[in-house]
Amino acid sequence: MTRHFLRDDDITPAEQAEILARAVEIKKDRFADKPLVGPQTVAVIFDKSSTRTRVSFHVGISDMGGIPLIISTASSQLGGKETPQDTARVLERMVSAIVWRTYAQQGLEDMAEGTTVPVVNALSDDFHPCQLLADLLTITEHRGSVAGQKITFVGDGGSNMAHSYLLACATAGAHIAIASPDGYGPRADVVADATRIASETGGSVTVTTNAVEAVTGVDVVVTDTWVSMGKEDEKAARVATFAGYQVDDAMMAMAKDDAIFMHCLPADRGFEVSASVIDGPQSVVWDESENRLHAQKALLAWLLERA
Repeated sequence: MTRHFLRDDDITPAEQAEILARAVEIKKDRFADKPLVGPQTVAVIFDKSSTRTRVSFHVGISDMGGIPLIISTASSQLGGKETPQDTARVLERMVSAIVWRTYAQQGLEDMAEGTTVPVVNALSDDFHPCQLLADLLTITEHRGSVAGQKITFVGDGGSNMAHSYLLACATAGAHIAIASPDGYGPRADVVADATRIASETGGSVTVTTNAVEAVTGVDVVVTDTWVSMGKEDEKAARVATFAGYQVDDAMMAMAKDDAIFMHCLPADRGFEVSASVIDGPQSVVWDESENRLHAQKALLAWLLERA
């Protein structure tokens, strides 16, 4: 049965650890692992604009001996005359995997249904699992492991990043907290799934509106933009609502002295994070950005072995 990566909990704790360990090895020697020699082609589809996702997948597929086929839905039939299922049936005859950065999670589910090649969620409105593999790799590098770490996400708890932090950190056995304003918490079903997973891995899940309490004594502080793609018309209201949730020097001082700061980028300095934090000594955002490359290569290699 073909394996896909549409949500962070599509892999077990053991499988997550296996992928991360492979990413560590790949990072040591970028060009040693070449499962796409042939060269095989990977379709990388974009509904949304991108910097890190496009570059990391393009370079990573090339590093592994393959050809990245970059497709814009604006110049294809996908989402117009053709369903995701039909697009997948066409592509699977020609490519070894499909990567899609899109809006609706359902589209990814539809594309993966019945297709014979792996489908990877490169971002949807609900989840950002590839980013979380990179983030967990970064935490491992700077904190020694993910299991047992206290990690707090501050900001929009209903965002794809918050949802993925819940599932991925629970899978890794970490203690994950989401701190967000009233009305901006994570989906109840995602919290329930993360709580169930954490009960099996030794982690824990906390959802709160108290950002100060949530960051006190933690190992990792994470935030993301308050205004995600498609919500630009809500910016003024969101800035007012999230005013007390900026990760600034005072908030970082409440975490452990050796805590790290993370942000998936792009960042709005002066809004969700102060310039002094993101550009400061506790920030590991550039390592985090680079690790998209290594984590995604490990993921693709792992999926291709099971295709």
